[in-house]
Amino acid sequence: MQTTNFAWDLSDLFTGVDDPKIEESLASLAALTAQFAERWRGKINTDQLTAESLLAAVTEYETLVSAMVKPICYASLLFSSDTSNPKHGALLQHIQERQSEMSVQLIFFELEMLAAKPEVLDPILADERLQDYRHFIHASRLFRDFRLSEPEEKIIEEKANTGIRAWERLFEESVSAIQFKVVLDGQERTMTEPEVLALLREPDRETRAAAATSLTNGLTENSRLLTYIFNTLVLEKAINDRLRGYAYPEQARHISNELDKETVDTVVEVCKENYPLVARYYRTKREMMGLDKLTHYDRYAPLFDTKEEYSFDQARETVLDSFGRFSPEMADAAEQFFTNRWIDAQPRSGKRGGAFCMYVSPDHHPYVLMSYLNRKDDIMTLGHELGHGVHAYLSRGQSYVNFSTALPVAELASTFGEMLVFDKLVSTSSLDDKMALYAEKIEGVFATVFRQAAMFSFEQELHKARRELGELTSEEINDIWQESIQSMFADSVELGDDHKCWWMYVSHFVGSPFYVYAYSFGELLVMALYSMYRREGGAFVPKYVEMLKTGGSCAPEELLSRVGVSIRDPEFWRGGMKVVEQLVADFEEIHKQWKAQSR
Repeated sequence: MQTTNFAWDLSDLFTGVDDPKIEESLASLAALTAQFAERWRGKINTDQLTAESLLAAVTEYETLVSAMVKPICYASLLFSSDTSNPKHGALLQHIQERQSEMSVQLIFFELEMLAAKPEVLDPILADERLQDYRHFIHASRLFRDFRLSEPEEKIIEEKANTGIRAWERLFEESVSAIQFKVVLDGQERTMTEPEVLALLREPDRETRAAAATSLTNGLTENSRLLTYIFNTLVLEKAINDRLRGYAYPEQARHISNELDKETVDTVVEVCKENYPLVARYYRTKREMMGLDKLTHYDRYAPLFDTKEEYSFDQARETVLDSFGRFSPEMADAAEQFFTNRWIDAQPRSGKRGGAFCMYVSPDHHPYVLMSYLNRKDDIMTLGHELGHGVHAYLSRGQSYVNFSTALPVAELASTFGEMLVFDKLVSTSSLDDKMALYAEKIEGVFATVFRQAAMFSFEQELHKARRELGELTSEEINDIWQESIQSMFADSVELGDDHKCWWMYVSHFVGSPFYVYAYSFGELLVMALYSMYRREGGAFVPKYVEMLKTGGSCAPEELLSRVGVSIRDPEFWRGGMKVVEQLVADFEEIHKQWKAQSR
């Protein structure tokens, strides 16, 4: 199975941009939406509300939104696989506009649930017939103090297509369209963002330096546009936060994640107090590489000069075997992605960078996107995204409103999957390969735990500066970025001036403000859970699989309490950090063995 031919098959959603079923689906959904609004408007926020009527309304609403998600998911998947095709962008825009027309008709339902009197709603929710919807309704009502009137909410929704969504699409199209010019062996080559980023992991330092220069040049040439996009979206969020009454920029993200500020701050502080681990590791790496200093393009340099490539078949076998050793049920779920072509792994021009898993709905299957470049770290990425995929696949027993987990817990299965793959690769490696694997794993953990915490701090400072100082220049944002990221390395890595503008390609800042701390949360959580697995062995497996099957049917705190985890306890997070420290210690020990062997 060659990656070059391995694109996903979306035909079980729709057959193409001109599939008449798209318009038929949209028309049917519009009619059903209008009927729902006519049937239930004014009947939720009323003293006459009953368990029977609320159950009927919620189940009808759930069926409707579950169907609505399919056209927009199809358009988003198509657009992500080739942002350069104008038809893909046009379809995405068309469906967003049509769905906005439907969404404004559903706003009343959410607002009436928020406004319902506790003395009316709480006894109804105690009825066991509503057991499956308690968490959904409770989670929705967390936003009770931050919603506007129905006419205002309708305006915000309709204007989003020419506002926030338009700017997000412009960002994706603009970054995907940049042609990065890389000079290698005296010849200039044109590359995409994922291809340039992959060169930062090449053993040859001149190649890495050329890639870093190319990335900087490509971003700098587009800095005026990208800086304006960032300024506009950060201002958009500030306006929305002010209108809704949020006290600080990240508050909306905390509420949607069902986490309180104190818990998030605890996790971030535990990350920052362990920044010295980063410097400790990179000082060892600097010694191994024989360099006076490490710079931004040395962070992910491999320890050994190897051109070994790994076919997509090898990656598939590695991931499936890793998952199967832990749980045959997980391996069977992951196998479906390959057999049924639910993965798009082919690198190509116009394809968006990064990797993701899209859940869709319980009555459908998820999809994975990545660009497989035949590197060992691509195997880890595949394991990460298939961890997401297995999570989505196993939680299909939940109804739509309980299907997706809050973001911090959403990274649990992906990071756990990555750890399973790591252990598999280490178990079959030579000393050299083992040391290289540990280096890659540690650097990946650092990027997920410490770098994401640093990026969270960057976002906090960015939003604060935009609100206090007005529109920011590229240079001003560069300085905030550089200071935030440099802090995690201390003097072990010297981030060069080229690195200052690299915030410009991070899509999370654009489409999902303050998402990034979910990675720190998820990685540390998995480190602690993986330590439990090593202690408990097979007894841990059914508890873990059951946790995945729970989906989003309860809050993160309740979900994790079922396996004995208290997310409010700083010591729990420090326990996860001890696993990270052990990885570094293991690497240092392997390094000693390697030096002794090399004498």
